[in-house]
Amino acid sequence: MTKLISSLLSNTALVLGVICTLLTPSESAFAQTEQQIKTEIQKKLSSNAKVRSVTAAPVSGLYEVLVGNEIFYTDTSGKYLIQGEIIELASGKNITEQRQADLNRIKWSDLNQANAFKSVRGNGQRQLAIFSDPNCGYCKRLEKSLQQLDNVTIYTYLIPILSPDSAQKSKQIWCSADPYKNYIDWMVNGTAPTGKTDCSNPLDKNLAFAKAYGITGTPTLFFTDGSRFPGAVQVTDIEKKFNSLK
Repeated sequence: MTKLISSLLSNTALVLGVICTLLTPSESAFAQTEQQIKTEIQKKLSSNAKVRSVTAAPVSGLYEVLVGNEIFYTDTSGKYLIQGEIIELASGKNITEQRQADLNRIKWSDLNQANAFKSVRGNGQRQLAIFSDPNCGYCKRLEKSLQQLDNVTIYTYLIPILSPDSAQKSKQIWCSADPYKNYIDWMVNGTAPTGKTDCSNPLDKNLAFAKAYGITGTPTLFFTDGSRFPGAVQVTDIEKKFNSLK
C-alpha cells in the first residue's frame, strides 16, 4: 500500500484484504449503489481520508474509489480496498494510468502567471509551468537539463515545502532584481541567493494552489493542455510532450 494509505490504516487499525479474482454472479446480485459503497468505505477510513467518489469501474463487479487524488478499487460490498492497475489486454491500455492522468489534469488558465517568474527563450511559443522548491535536489537536476530547451516560455512557481530554509531562499529569490537569474544562479551554478526577504511575494498563494490541486512534491510540471508531469522529467520526454501538443 502507499505511504498515505498505510498511515490511514494504521490510524484506524483497519485490516484490508486484496482479492485476485472477479466476483461471482451470486455476489454481484447483492451489489449496492455507489453511494452506499461510498458510505460504507468512509465509515471504515479515518475522517482525515476523504472518499471523494465511488463509480463503476470498467471491470464488472468492481468500483473505482477515489481517496484524495489516488485511485483504488473495491468490491460490491465495500468490504475490500484494492490497490493496483487495470490493463485492457486486447489493446494493452493501462486504464488506471489514463484515469489518473485525467484526474491530475488542470486548466492552464487556472495558473496565475503573476505568481511566477518567467524565462523566455527563442520565440517562446512553447509554454511550461514548474512548481519548485529551491532546496529540491531533483529540481536542480531538472533545471540543469532544461537549459537545453529552446523556443520556450517557462513559468516558475516557488513553493517552499521542504524546509524552513526553503522559505527564506524563495523570498530572497523573489525579492531580487532578477528572480529568474537569481534562481538559476542557485539551482544550476550553486551561488546561494542573498538579499532582502521582506518584499511582497506570492508564496502563500502558490502554497494554497499546490494544496488545492494536490501538488505534494517538487518538481511538478504542467503543460498547456493541463497535463501534469511529476519529478525530474527527461528533456526528451518534455520535447515529446511538446510535439504532441502541436
